[in-house]
Amino acid sequence: MLEELQRQRVQGGGGTSPLVVTCPNEMVALSAAQGYAQATGKPAAVIIHVDVGTQALAGAIHNVDRGRVPVLIYAGASPFTSRNEMKGARNEWIMWLQDIPDQSAIVRQYMRYTAQINTGRNIVQVVKRALQIATTEPQGPVYLWARREVMEEEIPPALFDSLTMKPAISVSPAALSHFDALAITNALLTSLHPLIITSHLGRNPDAVASLVTLSTLLAIPIFSTCPSTVNVPFSHPYLAGITYITPTTTDSFRDHLRGADVVLVLDSDVPWIPSRCAPKEDGSASVFIIDGGDPLKTSVAMGTWDAGLHRGVELICRADAETAIGQIVELVRENVRGPTAGIVTGGGNGRSFEALSAALSERIMIREKEAYKVHEQWVKRLDEAEAASSAVVQRPEGGISRLHVTVPHLMRTLRDVTSSISSRSLIVSEAISNYGLVWEHAHAEHPGSVLTSGGASLGYALGASVGAILGDRARDGNLNKYDLVTAIVGDGSFMFGVPSSAYWIARRYEAPFLTIILNNGGWKSPKLSMLGVHPQGHGSNALSGEQLSVGFGFQSDSSNISSSGTSSETNRISPNYAQIAVAATDGWAWGKKVSLSHLRSQPEAATPEQILQELRETLSEAARVVLEEKRCAVVDCVLEAL
Repeated sequence: MLEELQRQRVQGGGGTSPLVVTCPNEMVALSAAQGYAQATGKPAAVIIHVDVGTQALAGAIHNVDRGRVPVLIYAGASPFTSRNEMKGARNEWIMWLQDIPDQSAIVRQYMRYTAQINTGRNIVQVVKRALQIATTEPQGPVYLWARREVMEEEIPPALFDSLTMKPAISVSPAALSHFDALAITNALLTSLHPLIITSHLGRNPDAVASLVTLSTLLAIPIFSTCPSTVNVPFSHPYLAGITYITPTTTDSFRDHLRGADVVLVLDSDVPWIPSRCAPKEDGSASVFIIDGGDPLKTSVAMGTWDAGLHRGVELICRADAETAIGQIVELVRENVRGPTAGIVTGGGNGRSFEALSAALSERIMIREKEAYKVHEQWVKRLDEAEAASSAVVQRPEGGISRLHVTVPHLMRTLRDVTSSISSRSLIVSEAISNYGLVWEHAHAEHPGSVLTSGGASLGYALGASVGAILGDRARDGNLNKYDLVTAIVGDGSFMFGVPSSAYWIARRYEAPFLTIILNNGGWKSPKLSMLGVHPQGHGSNALSGEQLSVGFGFQSDSSNISSSGTSSETNRISPNYAQIAVAATDGWAWGKKVSLSHLRSQPEAATPEQILQELRETLSEAARVVLEEKRCAVVDCVLEAL
């Protein structure tokens, strides 16, 4: 492949087809491909090295699978001849070590399709089939591999010239059956307290408008649970909330679930957690599930999805969300316009259409007022969390009050700094324990303006940010859709992202982005998991993250923190993450840490306003570096320690 690419450069004027982006790390490469595909809606390809390169894809394999992102992965393999029987035979000692019985088994359970390419004569058919499967719901990764002799095979010119380069055709989106569309529409029209839940509907930006239309027609509140993209504009008055179903953020969501008599689940893997909150189990709540690719969640091994989710599930439908909602909207409009034979039946309980229409109008008006009230209360709570008076945390520490920047005010500051380009900005979030706060305070309005991996493997955001920029550039030429791409990561996910490679690519391919590190000093999510099972256990009284073995801090004198965890936060220091980016780019990237100890004057006497002003000035300068100087900028924001 290297020889062929160089032949193209020499004989073709310097360019290559396909365009090659060199990446020093496989997981970063696949994360970049994921970001590319998410930004463009088109698959990207990743080329890796034999079995070891396949393993080095690491958790990014999980992310493209769970995120339903179409990516083609191609891996070489050790030659199968060793005595020069064919061109490309084994000629290096390592080729014996890198040969394994079933290379594709490394990743098969995450793939939509795996295949070995056995000859160059049918390579077009194999690649097209792989892309066809990757881009058909449920979309996802595919894996092809071939040994070196195959790659060296000579193809007759006549055969090569006869190959068609027409793109692979994916399967068209599916619709609801007429019966299912009628049943769901009837349930929504006769419901007193309907509720819509979605997680990933916004992966198709056109579906967002359809969802807003349905919600507006019938005044149905919407919850976005564990989202991977923007499903509903933040300003939509029927958006009741965004939740990751954590113990501290589920009150409103729990109330809506318990009060709902009809729940419509659209493209969601985890609409609720049965052990924490769920619709009523007395039979008074009907649940309808629509998913475009895998409504039964066949990749989840334990139990049956519908029964484990809720006993009131009435229908599970494989249908494209945009298409299905369009069907329901049309039926609703026909019903509102007047009685039509074959349209909604059985919902009037013998009443005339006029009576049914009057009752429906009254219910819609009541729901409308309640939805507006819920939305306004939610926004008010978010505004209060962003106010200067609550933008820091004060807690006793040896008799001294400590001040800390919080995620709500950081997000408010980011919104203010980027307000002039908000419609042309992208947030790539890997905030993990702060996922919910970032989503709520991002105030995302536009489909595709916030992305997550859709999976659970850390290390996605840095590479994905580069990939999104490269995809944006490939789609629009020199006119970029995104003026600013911001990666928001925890300190743990920052290190998982292999920053030395991610920022190297950013400089090499002139793809600058802003990184905000939510630095809470370690892995907070494992601590929260522990407290979820043992809220009053021994771990609840741990003095530090280091004592729990999840902290990243050092003693300020560079000695190791003891297992007793007796060090206070006063002398805790953390790695200088921003300087990793600076070093990886030979000084091209810009970085700064924001914390109480990094204030320019009198940190011991700092006020909340001073800390927030320091944050604002730092984020403003960081955004300027990215927008004007076209360099990466990293802001390491020290939060309250876990």
